[in-house]
Amino acid sequence: MVTKTQSRPVTLADVAKDAGVSSMTVSRVINGDEKVKDSTRERVNQSIKKLKYAPNIAARNLAGARALRICLLYGNPSSAYLGELLMGALEAASDLGAHLIVERTDENVTPEEIGEHLGHDWDALIVPPPISDVAGIRRLVAEEKFPTVFLSSATESGRANEIRIDDEQAAYEITQSLLEKGHKKLGFVKGHPNQTASERRFQGFQRALDEAKIEPVEEYVAQGFFTYRSGLDAGEALLSLPVPPTAILASNDDMAAGLLAAAARHGRSVPRDLSIAGFDDSPIATTVWPNLSTVRQPVAEMAAQAVRLVWRLGRGKQVDPNVETILFAHTLVERDSISVPKA
Repeated sequence: MVTKTQSRPVTLADVAKDAGVSSMTVSRVINGDEKVKDSTRERVNQSIKKLKYAPNIAARNLAGARALRICLLYGNPSSAYLGELLMGALEAASDLGAHLIVERTDENVTPEEIGEHLGHDWDALIVPPPISDVAGIRRLVAEEKFPTVFLSSATESGRANEIRIDDEQAAYEITQSLLEKGHKKLGFVKGHPNQTASERRFQGFQRALDEAKIEPVEEYVAQGFFTYRSGLDAGEALLSLPVPPTAILASNDDMAAGLLAAAARHGRSVPRDLSIAGFDDSPIATTVWPNLSTVRQPVAEMAAQAVRLVWRLGRGKQVDPNVETILFAHTLVERDSISVPKA
């Protein structure tokens, strides 16, 4: 009788051999050790995917007691942002054998309500905006010494683990790109007033105007809330002015897409009659037409890094859990929505 033989499962040593590194290095990559070089980490991850290596999660959980329960406290209205966030967080949590718990909440949540879950329902916490700006939340996790990573900066005092981009500098650079094309009548759609990033992006816009010696026009600044509808409403207001802007920067891509709709309503061709730029490089930036020029914020990569960092903190891999800030690089992405102003 002929029996069917099963192929041998891929081992950690197989991955190490394929990547040209030691088994210890592969283990460090899987466990999220930040001291591994980026080039080495990438090579190991490529080998893991190529060989379809599946870490023995049961054994790893046994070695470190049970699987770590990482809560992602979500309250952002942008579905595009959530999609990117979950994509990065889920993949990293799977690699580490951690349980990712996604909790939906709103901006009215109190530190006391969050505190009820610390150590009972969750072992570690990741806090993206806008919940990262809830008053008292940073003080709470610092006092409790609870493993937490914030995916933004905040004005609230107190040290905290943060993973973010330089929002002010990014907004400054994309505003500069509009100025370099010859635009002098620049509009701006602010993000939700309860988020620190909104103010920092506006500060970058203002700095670019100041350096170009362009007097800001109060009517050219509209309040948005990071939603498509608020971008549409802002566009209606800005394009109804007697002398409207020739270019508008929105604080995120959802609002920039709303600006495109407002331009169409007013019979303005983009970019011939009006240049529009966004922020984040979320999927909607390449779904709408014309495709949006924007700032790329690597949300998925930042979320994955947050999971790896908070996993280390939750496993006691760092003595002081409130000292690490990781600044990710942003990228300007120029597409079809901006051009030189009409003569």
